[in-house]
This record gives sequence, structure tokens and C-alpha cells, in this order.
Amino acid sequence: MIIKRIPKGWYKINIQPSSTAIRIYNLICGIIDLLATMAGTFSQLYIHIVFAVKGRENLISKSWKDELHKYISGIIKAKQQKPIIINGMPDHIHAFIGLRPALSIADLVRDIKNNSSRFINDKKWVKGRFAWQEGYGAFSYSQSHIEKLYDYIKNQEQHHKKKSFREEYLDLLKKFQILFEEKYLFEWID
Repeated sequence: MIIKRIPKGWYKINIQPSSTAIRIYNLICGIIDLLATMAGTFSQLYIHIVFAVKGRENLISKSWKDELHKYISGIIKAKQQKPIIINGMPDHIHAFIGLRPALSIADLVRDIKNNSSRFINDKKWVKGRFAWQEGYGAFSYSQSHIEKLYDYIKNQEQHHKKKSFREEYLDLLKKFQILFEEKYLFEWID
């Protein structure tokens, strides 16, 4: 190692690096250059998720549904996603979410279902063991549809005076042109 004094109090250190050190240095410089020139990723995805209570039982009570919705909202926020509105009926939930692409919809729904089931069971809000049915529906919306979908989810009780959950869900699948086989849908109790 050779140290040379450079004017104004600076010193230059001349090190004879190993080939490994040179490779690491070049790799770090390459990453820094890439990050400095790489464009940012920007997105806004709006996803409407629908899932149902196992057996389609009417287990979500009016006395604790708001607390459940707040808890689900907290799960979504903890995953660094944006809960827009959560509401539902005694047998199913609608969650409208601003989704960042760093997290898959499947992972988010899995975490919502697992954590909210545990929350309900820990609170002992139902007799026996609470669980959600397998599967879910996920539907994407544009910015221009936010207000309309928000109102739709907010007014679930009025909406279901006219239409069953089965009709509602089948209408969504058809509206979004999703191919399905009836036998693979939720357990229907109408």
C-alpha cells in the first residue's frame, strides 16, 4: 500500500486489490449506475375482492362486523396496500383495494383470510371454529369506476334485498367474462 499526499490535506491510497475485490467493486458500481439510470415504477391497480364464509353460513354478526372490517383494513395496510372500502353481509365480504404490484393478489387474500379467521376465533365471536371458504373472486376496475364501486360495496344490505349473493357473484363473473364451471364456485345456500 502506498499513501501519497495530495494538496489541500487529502491523501490518496493506492491499494493493489485482489481480483475478488475488483469484481465486487465493479458489481457495486454497476448496481449504482443501474439504480441511477433506471426509471421508477408507477402503478395504481384497483381490485375488488369477494370471499365467503365457509359453508356460506351467516356467521358475521352486525354486533362485530365493523370491528372485523377495521381489522381486515389493518391487514391490508400492514401489507402496504390501500384499503378503499370493506363491507359485506353475514355470509361474505367485499374488499376494494388499491394494490401495489409488489404483492400478489393471492398472497394478500391468503393473509386477509388467515389473519381475520384467527382474529374471529380468538375473539370467540362464533360457536365452533370460524373459517372462510376456499377461493375468492378478484375483479379489476379503472379510476373512473371507484366512486360507483365504493357506493355499491357501501350499500350491500340494500343491494341484497333485491339480489342473492349467488346472483351477484355470477353477474360479476359474467360481466368480467370469466370462464367458470359451476361446480368450482362457492357453496351456495339460497
